[in-house]
Amino acid sequence: MSFKCGIVGLPNVGKSTLFNALTNSSKAQAANFPFCTIDPNVGVVPVPDERLNNLSKVSNSKKIINTTIEFVDIAGLVKGASKGEGLGNKFLSHIREVDAIIHMIRCFDSDDIQNVNPTVDPIRDLEIIETEMMLADLESIQKRLEKSNKKNVDEEQLKILELALEYINNDKDISVLKSQFDNKLLNESGLLSIKPKILVCNVDEQSIQKGNIYTKNFMEKFGKSNTLIISADIENQINGLNMDEKKNYMEMIGLKETGLNMLIQKGYKILELDTYFTSGPEETRAWTIQKNCTAPKAAGEIHTDFEKGFIRAETVSYNDFITNDGWVNSKTNGKMRLEGKDYIVKDGDVLNFRFNTWPNFFHTKIN
Repeated sequence: MSFKCGIVGLPNVGKSTLFNALTNSSKAQAANFPFCTIDPNVGVVPVPDERLNNLSKVSNSKKIINTTIEFVDIAGLVKGASKGEGLGNKFLSHIREVDAIIHMIRCFDSDDIQNVNPTVDPIRDLEIIETEMMLADLESIQKRLEKSNKKNVDEEQLKILELALEYINNDKDISVLKSQFDNKLLNESGLLSIKPKILVCNVDEQSIQKGNIYTKNFMEKFGKSNTLIISADIENQINGLNMDEKKNYMEMIGLKETGLNMLIQKGYKILELDTYFTSGPEETRAWTIQKNCTAPKAAGEIHTDFEKGFIRAETVSYNDFITNDGWVNSKTNGKMRLEGKDYIVKDGDVLNFRFNTWPNFFHTKIN
């Protein structure tokens, strides 16, 4: 599985600039006027993971295949979007399709870049976006709970919608639903307000290390745990540099990690994702799974037949695989385990699945 992040925010806050930098493309038009993005731009990006290179060297693999993340640059939202202002409902429908939302917030002053509001106020801007998403949820819930539509809603979804309506009407935090229902059920509800969020403060170059008064006030209000300070302009600049130039430039400006790496790490954390690997002479490959995923479910990421006919998973931790120089020595030295259907796959596990497809028994030939 890969995951999809939608980049949202008010018009002209740097969404398209960041999208182009993250996806190493110029798909998204970045211009100094509102609504220069109308239809969403989509870019699929390989997830950097140095463990892949190390595993590939040990297995002498012919190729490396990264897992991926999908970024979606969604048109700018304005106050009143839930009632059709700006690009209104079209914008909101695009948000429903993503796994996580990257809120792009303007945290810089510039006379050269238009602002849809008269002042720079990151707190107000985020509250506008979240209010519009909540109002859109309210309208959606009310429609789905109408007598004529209610019969088409299953029992679990009905519980979610009724509780969500109660929380919104009583001005309670709708995110408490996350502790009451399974993530899959919540995703199926299509509610915007409960989607996992990453808050990105877009700053100028001078503020990239320590932030500024805007980021300080913003993090005092919304906290630091899901907030990142990124400069879309800097990300765009380093995008065209080779590895040595990028490293030197980042050291010069005091940037420890790229925005892409920070967003991926935060995305994996808020979506509760892990990575396991398959590795052999043909290929070394990364696979994304939900945390606490069982071995058969992990096998199903490769092919549904692997899950249906699952027997055992040959399992070696990443560190043991590297230390013991691959499968053969890991098995000889007692570091390879045979795990069954109840095994919870851990981040970094190197796996080889045994599965049964009638009438023959197969040992997986992933590589």
